[in-house]
Amino acid sequence: MTYIRFIVSLLLPQLAGGIGALFTAPGENTWYQMLEKPIFNPPGWIFGPVWTILYICMGIAVFLVWNYAQKGKEKEKALLLFWVHLVFNASWSIVFFFLQSPEWAFINILIILVFIYHLIKKFFVLNKKAAYLLIPYMVWVSFATLLNLSIVLLN
Repeated sequence: MTYIRFIVSLLLPQLAGGIGALFTAPGENTWYQMLEKPIFNPPGWIFGPVWTILYICMGIAVFLVWNYAQKGKEKEKALLLFWVHLVFNASWSIVFFFLQSPEWAFINILIILVFIYHLIKKFFVLNKKAAYLLIPYMVWVSFATLLNLSIVLLN
């Protein structure tokens, strides 16, 4: 059972990233290139490796809570919050690149930030290591939020 949970925990965040990547690629090479971007916009090649690492950290974090936290309502709520948050995470690329809507993507990413904040709080109570694993994710999404807002304001 532990191995299955570990594999699921690692695969589902990567699947969310894969879904996002499917919707990113077509828009990235056309519409996105025409957008005005801030000077702090990182090169495109950096996003894949960063997100892969973050999804691994998310997977390990959810595994630590799922497998090692005591059973109870708080654990169930934390896990549900994580899986729902993952849907919003995957949907950001769809909204930004496929629907070509930086404004709605900005609202989406704000929702993701709120989810991450609550996940860190809930995970901290259940497994401190799991909470710490989400901090780089919070930092990156905070940066991505600033980037998203800058694109909205510049265009």
